[in-house]
Amino acid sequence: MEYRAEKDSLGTRQVPADVYYGIQTLRAVENFPISGRTAHVHFIWATAAVKCAAAAVNREMGLIDKQIGDAIVTAATEVMQGRFHDQFVVDVYQAGAGTSHHMNANEVIANRAIELLGGAKGDYSRIHPNDHVNFGQSTNDVFPTAMRLAILRSLPGLVRALYILSQELANKGREFSSVVKSGRTHLQDAVPVTLGQEFEAWSVTVQRCLKGITNAAEELKEMGIGGSAAGTGLNTHPEFRYRVVKILSQYLHTDLKASSNLFEAMQSMRPFAAFSGALKECALELIRIANDMRLLASGPTTGLNEITLPPVQPGSSIMPGKVNPVMAEMLNMVCFQVAGYDATVTLASQAGQLELNVMMPVIIHSILDAMTLLGNAVTAFTEKAVTGIVANEQVCRNYLYKSLGLATVLNVVIGYDKAAEVMKKSLNSGKTVVNIIEEEGILSPEQISRLFDADLLTQPGVPDIKQ
Repeated sequence: MEYRAEKDSLGTRQVPADVYYGIQTLRAVENFPISGRTAHVHFIWATAAVKCAAAAVNREMGLIDKQIGDAIVTAATEVMQGRFHDQFVVDVYQAGAGTSHHMNANEVIANRAIELLGGAKGDYSRIHPNDHVNFGQSTNDVFPTAMRLAILRSLPGLVRALYILSQELANKGREFSSVVKSGRTHLQDAVPVTLGQEFEAWSVTVQRCLKGITNAAEELKEMGIGGSAAGTGLNTHPEFRYRVVKILSQYLHTDLKASSNLFEAMQSMRPFAAFSGALKECALELIRIANDMRLLASGPTTGLNEITLPPVQPGSSIMPGKVNPVMAEMLNMVCFQVAGYDATVTLASQAGQLELNVMMPVIIHSILDAMTLLGNAVTAFTEKAVTGIVANEQVCRNYLYKSLGLATVLNVVIGYDKAAEVMKKSLNSGKTVVNIIEEEGILSPEQISRLFDADLLTQPGVPDIKQ
């Protein structure tokens, strides 16, 4: 392997001649052999976007040479287009504040820009990672700005996945609207509901989770670029941040704005904690929904068996014919991980001191990984589980007429105490509530028919049997 010599404030090192990163990236790779995981593709894009916009603004204002500015813009644009991602080699668990990732970006873009001008990688006398690519910037404002951009760029995929899930649940709600069944509270018999009402409620829950996530994302549209090292804007032009934010808005096709207080934008991780919290809240609801589906599909001969989930793979290495609710189980596991990531974000968000929170790398890694996992899991769950759910209508109806919850409808007709007696007799005898009141002549067959009309049992209203 051929090498080139590069020098930094700590000394000289041999860097592989063909790579686009430089000595500071090399040191980070050596220092942090932690997880083997490198920056998320959206975070690479976001960092390059900041570099591209900054170079364009500095060039326009005459703060860097036009030819140098052009080369940096071109190189950064190429990174945004997906090139050189293999050159971003720093582990996600790295130096505080993300200096290692930031310098990785500065070096890759500088060396590609040098190459575009006909120079050799490592010849920083032509274009320097710090003096030119990083002109008017600091890790402390670039990194949190890139964090915001990366989340906003990742958001449409997650939004789409959750929206489709909510729509499929609503579709099932309509499909199962006439399937009347026993409701359950405390996992005990309760008043009748329809299977469609259960699915519709899940759909509304997902819609509200989606709204919570998108609302939390709004605060991430306020950018702290231009704050430089501590929020003062040292070494930046007064117009720099506004012009950079305008360009970044164009990249994302959304309205971004410069932060009204650059100190706060650098110090506080509150918007990220809030967004992560919204992801966790969504995960908790999805766990509940997945668990309910597993419960309703339990059996098929010794469980509830009110619905059948699509079989997607054999469920056992030893029990022939067994099929498990694997897609719901997968969703559970992903949601547990999302909740765990939020715990990390919570701890990291409170760990800032004075002008900076140095725990930003683990915050953005946790959030972007949570978004990716959640989006992929929800899509797979929707496609391979929800869309193929079948209602076992006869099972639901059998449970309905055995349910002690039917006694509730008798309250306003024969009183709570008398209804409780009927319920106990049903439980002890194994006969249905309908059987008991019919055999004991408590109500006539016509009254029973009106009282226990399946449609009326699942809608608001007071039973009326006087007609």
